[in-house]
Amino acid sequence: MARTRRHLTDKEQQKALNTFRLSRIVLPIMLGLGVVAFLFFRQFDASQFAQIKWTQTTLVWILLALGCLLMRILSYAYRLYILADRAFTFSKCIQLIFLWEFSSAVSPTNVGGSAVALFIISQEKIGAARTTTIVIYTIVLDALFFLIFIPVWVWIFGGNILGPGRLPFDRFGGWEITLLLAYALIFAYGFFFAFGLFYRPETLKRLSLWLSKRKILQRYRRQLVRLGEDITLTSRALFRKNFRYHLTAFLTTVSAWSFRFFLIICLIIGIAQTVTINLTSIFELYARIQTMFIVMAVSPTPGGAGFAEILFGSLLADYVPAGISPVISLIWRLMAYYSFLIAGVVIIPQWLSKVIKNKKARRQPSD
Repeated sequence: MARTRRHLTDKEQQKALNTFRLSRIVLPIMLGLGVVAFLFFRQFDASQFAQIKWTQTTLVWILLALGCLLMRILSYAYRLYILADRAFTFSKCIQLIFLWEFSSAVSPTNVGGSAVALFIISQEKIGAARTTTIVIYTIVLDALFFLIFIPVWVWIFGGNILGPGRLPFDRFGGWEITLLLAYALIFAYGFFFAFGLFYRPETLKRLSLWLSKRKILQRYRRQLVRLGEDITLTSRALFRKNFRYHLTAFLTTVSAWSFRFFLIICLIIGIAQTVTINLTSIFELYARIQTMFIVMAVSPTPGGAGFAEILFGSLLADYVPAGISPVISLIWRLMAYYSFLIAGVVIIPQWLSKVIKNKKARRQPSD
């Protein structure tokens, strides 16, 4: 008989808790700042930097970038608020999003923070079905966003999504191969979960059970069995939802990712001042940045640290002069990445003390 609750083993809980150790932020910071320092040494041009006009308009665009960061957080928080069926207050959703973002920032981009997110939300006592629904459905929503829009941008802008003057995959260089690999990876796990959630959950459960019995996958047996159970649990929960629930979840996903991209656009417009402000130019830059993020999906480093800075200077070379690229990429990462590491240092101790206190209370023998 299938279990109806999602339990994390002590080993899994300890592994998730280890993610929140302050020592975990050292590696991504060293990687990111190390690459930035290298890029400064190799690329920085004092004469190009001196040409930047630090006017009130520049300040306005930087403030707009900060506004995009705020809207990104609020969009993710509202998505969590909707997916949790308003079981959390909105302020609690914001706190959980900071924890979720921190776990993503210290996890390799190609792994993500979903496993830790499951632990985070499970501590809030909202029920097993709702917890697994939130985490698994966010994976599908994020994948769907990229799977829909990347082909659209290729159709509209062709090879320009990978750089200036490229025909649609006229030659297969490193970035073309990396983009196809990342897209295939997202398509594979997005299709896997979508198939299980909305079409044949029992088939996927049987497949997971079958895989769990293969000798080569013996070490993953527990995870595979649990995955099959989680898929069926989540599928039942989602089929009870109306169209408005799914539409709102997808639109908030689009909103959150879009504000990520618009943050970078604001910095480029305000500092590099190389973008003509019209819809065509803005959306072509948006398409390029979304392509950059999908390529980042294959990064083995925590939060794409180091890899993101290299991609920024390469894929956006026609928008950001090489001499000031390290400056803008550093400001971008300070806002959109290091800020969550810093916020995590502030929020995590209080949250962890509550988690540990609750665990001790549950282990206390009753009178």
